[in-house]
Amino acid sequence: MDLAKQELPPKGTIYIDESAGTDDKSAGKSESSAFKTAAFAVYSYPDALAYYLRRQSDSPFEPISASALKKAKKGADGVAKKIKAAEEARIKKEADEAKKIEEASKIVITQDMSLPAPKKIKIKDSIKNRETRVLIQGWVHRLRVQKGLVFLVLRDGSGFIQCVLTGNLASAYSTISLTLESTLTIYGVIHPLPEGKSAPGNHELVVDFYEIVGLAPSGDDSISNKVQENADPSILLDNRHLVLRGETMTGIFKVRAALLRSFRRVYEEFGITEVTPPCMVQTQVEGGSTLFSLNYYGENAYLTQSSQLYLETCLPALGDVFCVQESFRAERSHTRRHLSEYTHVEAELAFLTFEDLLEHIESLIVKTVEYVFEDPAIAEIMKTLNPGFVIPKLPFKRMTYEHALEWLNEHEIPNEDGEKFKFGDDIAEAAERRMTDEINEPILLTRFPVEIKSFYMQKCADDPRVTESVDVLMPNVGEITGGSMRIYELDELMEGFKREKIDPAPYYWFNDQRIYGTCPHGGYGLGTERILAWLCDRFTVRDCSLYPRFSGRCKP
Repeated sequence: MDLAKQELPPKGTIYIDESAGTDDKSAGKSESSAFKTAAFAVYSYPDALAYYLRRQSDSPFEPISASALKKAKKGADGVAKKIKAAEEARIKKEADEAKKIEEASKIVITQDMSLPAPKKIKIKDSIKNRETRVLIQGWVHRLRVQKGLVFLVLRDGSGFIQCVLTGNLASAYSTISLTLESTLTIYGVIHPLPEGKSAPGNHELVVDFYEIVGLAPSGDDSISNKVQENADPSILLDNRHLVLRGETMTGIFKVRAALLRSFRRVYEEFGITEVTPPCMVQTQVEGGSTLFSLNYYGENAYLTQSSQLYLETCLPALGDVFCVQESFRAERSHTRRHLSEYTHVEAELAFLTFEDLLEHIESLIVKTVEYVFEDPAIAEIMKTLNPGFVIPKLPFKRMTYEHALEWLNEHEIPNEDGEKFKFGDDIAEAAERRMTDEINEPILLTRFPVEIKSFYMQKCADDPRVTESVDVLMPNVGEITGGSMRIYELDELMEGFKREKIDPAPYYWFNDQRIYGTCPHGGYGLGTERILAWLCDRFTVRDCSLYPRFSGRCKP
């Protein structure tokens, strides 16, 4: 007789696995999908031919004992009672909800025309319009519904305000159906909060009437399901248009606007004129390998890597100039400080020395940041985003490229080949960041070798191996600015073209600057997103671009 066959469970057997099972109606019919408790198994299948049980995951399933089955049958009665009670509670809850909705649907909210006509305002003007009936339009940012009382925070881009609905307004069907990101027009009076209570602006809007302009989806399509804080970064980038509505993103882009405002204010004080160079060009500035090419009416053209060459042509006409312009670099780089499109603040200055250029750059940065913090609203945002931020002091630490190599070697930080740094090595991002973070203050890193810098950079008079060049390094970010004095002798510029194997012919207009009234001059470019990452303590510059573009990302 085959004993193995005798020991097989009969058909109609229900399985119970106390270590890994689940008490779900769909379980129980196989070893891999077992119930967790015998009581639920007997409740679900009271007429099963057999029940097989195991208590540990490494034990075999065995027929349940008579005593365990007796206990399970008694437990099944308890399970039945619980399920019945839960079903009754569900039915009651649904009935209560239906009744609540029915009663709420009967409430008609109307505007009391005897009240004073409202004054239409933006939320930013709330304080000066306290105790006045106002009309505010915006989006539901937060929502809390209680019995007879609803608190919602409205956002209009200029700020946030807490609104309170009571009575029929709180109980109406339109109110209990409200969703996050719905658009409302709200009428009411703004009152300061009593001591001990808090809300944006330390006041709240007591609502007397509201209208729904646009009702946002609920359930699976609600914004809280579409955009979750810890979601995969690619999902958040796909839904960037919704992510922008969060308080962090809102804060970053308000700081960004203040930063660009402040740059322009400082340039105005410095007497520097703003110009708008082209984005479609036929020459390179920072190397041909990172150009985005395009067909321009049958001609080859590129998206600009930098506006520097065009700014230089403005010097004899307008004097010192600057621009705030997009730059494009086709770098297949996924570091946290690289973008394929970024906002470039660039300037070119005539009749100055290298030391003048360094002093100008550090003054520009410090003055700009000081002006950013002059705005109380922006200072408050900064306090939330980067509470430990300290405005840097002048002058910045000066450090030459060769001194940086010495520092890196002394601290046993290797180059990209895992060896000690030697003259001519590029200082890669990781090493640069470690040095900057450890020194923990702004650094003007100067005098880079000719071989690792662009063709147009002026050589140092005391050491022709190096250029009058500078990178501004900030803790937590690294390089935020790069600049140099420019070659202003035509023959030397031609040598630069030759060294980089660039045909000078398409640059005739740029070369003419060295023929028709040349002069000593220099300039620089600041990456807006990198400066924002430093200001707002962001891990990546992608957080600081409205719709970041980088290798593999060009949507939405």
